[in-house]
Amino acid sequence: MRLMVSFAALLLSVALLQLGSGGLAPLDAISGVALGFARAEIGLLGSAHFVGFFIGCWWAPRLMGEVGHSRAFAAFAAAGAIGVISHMLIIDAYAWMAMRVLSGLCIAGSYTVVESWLQAKVTNETRGRAMAVYRVVDIGGSLAAQLMISVLTPAHYVSYNILTLICILALVPLVLTRAAQPTIPKAPRLRPIMAWKLSPLAAAAVISAGLTTAAFRMVGPIYGIEVGLSLDDIALFLAAFVLGGALSQYPAGWAADRYDRRWVLIALSVLAILSCLVITKFSASGTGAAFVTSGIFGFTTFPIYSVAAAHAHDFAGDDDRVDLSAGLMFYYATGAIASPWMVSVLIENYGPSAMFVFVSAAHGVLIVFSLIRIRSRQSKTRTRYVYAPRTSFVIGRLLGRARDNTKD
Repeated sequence: MRLMVSFAALLLSVALLQLGSGGLAPLDAISGVALGFARAEIGLLGSAHFVGFFIGCWWAPRLMGEVGHSRAFAAFAAAGAIGVISHMLIIDAYAWMAMRVLSGLCIAGSYTVVESWLQAKVTNETRGRAMAVYRVVDIGGSLAAQLMISVLTPAHYVSYNILTLICILALVPLVLTRAAQPTIPKAPRLRPIMAWKLSPLAAAAVISAGLTTAAFRMVGPIYGIEVGLSLDDIALFLAAFVLGGALSQYPAGWAADRYDRRWVLIALSVLAILSCLVITKFSASGTGAAFVTSGIFGFTTFPIYSVAAAHAHDFAGDDDRVDLSAGLMFYYATGAIASPWMVSVLIENYGPSAMFVFVSAAHGVLIVFSLIRIRSRQSKTRTRYVYAPRTSFVIGRLLGRARDNTKD
């Protein structure tokens, strides 16, 4: 209990950030449709978010080194609030892209501060419990953010004001905490070539994960509108994806710790392709069908990043883990930047089902590449599967001790 009390300010800030910023992506997509934006323009909003996300991941450790944790967190949260509240001041898709860069910067920067602070507070004895609660808070905030769409009016200043107020409120717990700020961590080096050399398959898999999850979370609302779902249905559609991903972590981890992780990636990709067929056939059949099919899709696609990260860490030394995590995040961001725009163009030209054709193609390529890599070298398993949030470059430091525990 004392542990959770000491982390209360950090965890409350995380929950509020997820709630405020997590609701922006689906609200922007639905508002863009209402305002007559082209589908490609709406997709670029999602891509712009991940451009800001990548900049924030790289810049945040350096800003913390200059001004400290609290001031850095305040700067990033303020940037996010400015980006959200500015939406209804300028009704223009390209202006909104600049605003979405700010929201991505906010998410990456704020999570970097929070995870750096957590890393300084936890010990080897408390790390497992702290990370478990952190994941619950993060996923719970993300679920609630998707459900907010059902009560936010598209393209209305009140909706954006509500999200802005929540983002500003996230400032209060962390800025007012009496806890001493930790020492500034060393910024991880961004070495994507090192990550590729250690495991080309892991790099390809996290690119596929970025293509899949970013497409669904940023462009999924457009798909819902195109197939005739109501706002309530779209909210459940998006929330079920997150819930399915959360439920998949234990069975995926169990399989990844017992079998060759390359075959686990192949199995997940095959199931992802099958889930794409299911979701395109049944998602428009009502609320229940939308919820179930989206949950299945999240269940099969969400764990791919964590399984790929575990596979990459099997080949890494202890001194390489933080830089490797940053490199994998780089590849994830690359896929996430590209996919929203590409998918929105496909939907505009070929209809809503084109989104899942794109996702299926990405996983088909991953299956072929996995089979090639299986023939190239032997697998080795010495690190434990760990659920790896795609939040910041410093997450590798926070998860490092858990990975160092080898299997019996």
